[in-house]
Amino acid sequence: MAEVRRVTLAVTGASGVQYAMRLLECLVKAEVEVSFLMSQAAMLVAATETDWQLPPKPQAMETYLTEQFQAQPGQIRVYGKQDWMSPVASGSGAPAAMVVCPCSTGTLSAIATGASNNLIERAADVALKERRQLILVPREAPFSTIHLENMLTLSRMGAVILPASPGFYHKPTAIEDLVDFIVARILNQLGIEQKLLARWGE
Repeated sequence: MAEVRRVTLAVTGASGVQYAMRLLECLVKAEVEVSFLMSQAAMLVAATETDWQLPPKPQAMETYLTEQFQAQPGQIRVYGKQDWMSPVASGSGAPAAMVVCPCSTGTLSAIATGASNNLIERAADVALKERRQLILVPREAPFSTIHLENMLTLSRMGAVILPASPGFYHKPTAIEDLVDFIVARILNQLGIEQKLLARWGE
């Protein structure tokens, strides 16, 4: 698999924003350009689950994330939910890969039905129609039949369903180890070298 250098990272309102921020950190370190999208529900979850002080305005958030992760100027681009002129809204400008992490079941449903009511949903729709890599990281328990049917629909379209279900065979000793387990799996799917988790048998 060719290593990708441009990724869309969308964060939606499921529990687990820690996965997204750790993934963003790893992508920046790997010198990947990131188009960053964050829903209002995700902002609320972040404020509830973490001490992150994320600015609500895209430009301010872009500056904040760039400083927080010591990214190169322009390496992280933040777009608002109605920014239809952004590159991710068009097949001619969108990156070759998109990750929705975490992916709420509401977002999962919208993507499965092609709703495209906001930029996150539109970017995922572009990834599907252009046959590009789309990785969805749902975090819910238990899954209803509707959730499972939506996952099956998206899997048949070529999306990768990668639930935020960390394993324990690497003998985690901290929450960060559980977060890294999922982030490592995402990076493996993207073809980006990672040292967070050894591959099985190594």
